Amino acid sequence: MIRKDIDRRTMLKGTAGAMALALGGGTPFLGSGRAYAQAANLASESLRTTGLSTTVQERILANFKTASGVGSTSGTAATFPDAQTKILSGSSDYDCWEVIGERLPAITMTDHAAPIAVSDVPNWAAIRDTFTKPDPKWDRSAQIVGQIWTDENQTNLWMVPAVYNYDSIGYNPDVVSEEEANSWTALFDPKWKGKSGLNTDPLIAIGQAILAMNSLGLLEAKNPGNPTAEELEEAGNFLIAKKKEGQFRALWGDFGELVNLLASGEMVVCDAWQPAVMAVKAQGKACRYAVPKEGYRAWAIGPAMLKGTPNAAAVAAYANYWLSGEPGITVSEQGYYSPSTNIEKAMDPMKYAFWYEGKPWAGAAERGIKEGDLRDGGSLATRAANVAYWHQWPDEYDALVQKWDEFLNA
Repeated sequence: MIRKDIDRRTMLKGTAGAMALALGGGTPFLGSGRAYAQAANLASESLRTTGLSTTVQERILANFKTASGVGSTSGTAATFPDAQTKILSGSSDYDCWEVIGERLPAITMTDHAAPIAVSDVPNWAAIRDTFTKPDPKWDRSAQIVGQIWTDENQTNLWMVPAVYNYDSIGYNPDVVSEEEANSWTALFDPKWKGKSGLNTDPLIAIGQAILAMNSLGLLEAKNPGNPTAEELEEAGNFLIAKKKEGQFRALWGDFGELVNLLASGEMVVCDAWQPAVMAVKAQGKACRYAVPKEGYRAWAIGPAMLKGTPNAAAVAAYANYWLSGEPGITVSEQGYYSPSTNIEKAMDPMKYAFWYEGKPWAGAAERGIKEGDLRDGGSLATRAANVAYWHQWPDEYDALVQKWDEFLNA
């Protein structure tokens, strides 16, 4: 079993045919007879999930219910720190947590997670290599393939990836130039004092600070996703100093909050999710997504089964549904990626070409995207080749949380 030696104390801080198809009927990995049986069993189960509004969407849950025949679905939007706190406090309100890869140890090492067998996820046959083959430029543990598996033989998963992306900097091109924005140092540039923003998740914010400090010559950290205690101390002090100087307009944690701050002009540069940039553009406001010279932050989110759930089959079916292609359309058209190549078969070819292949938009304007526009950053392959680090659970988690508390209280 793939495990990290982490102190538990640190964790506390439609039709039958449609059902069969959604569950894998007609594939060589799950015969239709078994699929029908699962569909019948699912009618007596519920799916209660929590996670970011990125994936916990009423539309997707409603479509899953129709496709699978599950008895009921409910979703609760919550930030990762908030969901983690509730789950570790002993709550039994949820069957799965749509968790980001680096926070998986919070539930695996505290015995709050249950494995999901690959054999119960027939759409896994179309998964991208990113989630099965380590990239030689990083240690296995420092990338997503080293986080999601329970075993080296890759037979059971702690988390089934549903969406992933390479995050960067959102900025107002009417104020901030492309050259200025294409570095993580832009977040901390005194030129944007009072108009910069950071995410409230310390596992995100501190990594970005370290990327910037490397570029500024203040640090030589090899892995911003897993900094040493000394690097954390330096990064924390850097953030505290910037906060006291009035650098940050806001520490944002909600998608809507991020969109409003960018659209209003209150923030002109910030760490951002690409869908938020797209949402601002859809309002007719100037907004772009940078291509940082240091590289992107890579992450993946997906359902992790919580131990003791009475709805295990529903969780496995939900994870499998995410890889079926159809739900990937919703997140892809927001600016994320589906981990499954099934998306190419399900998505409109023109839109797939724009979102995944870096080709110009063709056809009528849509949500701020006009004829001839290109996706910021280019194709999936181009962006995947420019990754600074994958998010991971840091070895010095206690020190990170302590330093972040100092930052918040400064």
